[in-house]
Amino acid sequence: MITRRDFAVAAISVLATGAVVTFAQSVAKPVMHSSVFNWSNLKVEPTKMGERRGVFDASTPALEELEMHVTTLNPGESPHPPHRHAAEELMIIKEGTLEALQGDQTNIVEAGGIVFEASNELHGLRNIGTNRATYYVLKILPHDLAKPKPQ
Repeated sequence: MITRRDFAVAAISVLATGAVVTFAQSVAKPVMHSSVFNWSNLKVEPTKMGERRGVFDASTPALEELEMHVTTLNPGESPHPPHRHAAEELMIIKEGTLEALQGDQTNIVEAGGIVFEASNELHGLRNIGTNRATYYVLKILPHDLAKPKPQ
């Protein structure tokens, strides 16, 4: 037999679950539609390695996440240690010379060059030039990679 206490615990559980779901939906990234981003409007954030300009970080109708930023590295600097992640990245070098680690291979990429990093492959960058290096990063995460696959 269901007691008042059982009913109260069940009701509280249902309400708490509803509140968590509502909160999760409210903090979800908004869907980005066609947009324009002017260089002069991008906020410069100084970092220990140089600087960063965030452009956007949002879901789109076709992607779980589409993120873009512009990184400027001082000579000899890396933005972070080599790593891997599910998202794929495309980097377009605006100025400077970078060393691109891809798996166990290192490549040199200069201004105008493009680097592609596939999903879950080890990668990293380092400015090997004597001047600052600036590059655009486009990170792409499709819906099917964002969700765990059923076992």
